[in-house]
Amino acid sequence: MESRKIKLIFIIILIVIICILSGKMLNERTTIETSAEGVSTKKIEWGIKRNENHEQPDVGSENKKILEENNGICLGNKYEKILYLTFDEGYEAGYTKKILEILKENNVKAAFFITAHYLNTQEELVKQMIDEGHIVGNHTVNHKSMPSLKEEEIKKEVMDLHTSIYEKFGYEMKYIRPPKGEFSEKSIKYTNTLGYKTVMWSFAYEDWNEKKQPEEAKSKEKIVNNFHNGEIILLHGNSQTNTNILDSIIKEAKNKGYVFKSLDEFEK
Repeated sequence: MESRKIKLIFIIILIVIICILSGKMLNERTTIETSAEGVSTKKIEWGIKRNENHEQPDVGSENKKILEENNGICLGNKYEKILYLTFDEGYEAGYTKKILEILKENNVKAAFFITAHYLNTQEELVKQMIDEGHIVGNHTVNHKSMPSLKEEEIKKEVMDLHTSIYEKFGYEMKYIRPPKGEFSEKSIKYTNTLGYKTVMWSFAYEDWNEKKQPEEAKSKEKIVNNFHNGEIILLHGNSQTNTNILDSIIKEAKNKGYVFKSLDEFEK
């Protein structure tokens, strides 16, 4: 009997210790996810829940709120049939020349978010983007997840590329797309201080794996079926599928009454 009492007391003490330690760990986590200024450092991973009948998708109310409170954009005016075409360019796979040709033929201006590697290896293509009136956006030097970086690291990732573009072309970048679609309230506030507007998206699909390209007819169907007012379209420039269907996608959108506009003409 005495032995059972001792066991029970030991179990109670153990439970109390576990509760105390759990509370301490929770407090430490809260501290980690909040900066000294009281701004959240919690990583936001951008995601989309698509809707039917060409309705705007659900991008997550809290994520959208944080983005838009910090001068970012992901969706335009839901009453206007406007599309904004953007490309992410980490490296060149031989398709961007054709993409630029298609855009020129269809009189569409796009935004190309590039890394330092892209600039260093494809300077002529970047110059062509600028010369033909497209927007060149900042996708950072090394494509690192911003919430994992300190402010000085973010500054280097953003401003080293910014400076290189300006020195080469006299072009001042002002739009940024966070690598991997990841940001935090703290990181987006900081990139704002560097003069950048964050651009997320309201449509994307699995097009980035050069060795596993999606089937063209299905890809076109997916893109067309998800057209919606104020859509910011994210495509990857290293995709052969995107390149092959781009002309027909643009024509299909125009046939349905949509207008392509530049991010500089963004309507909220």
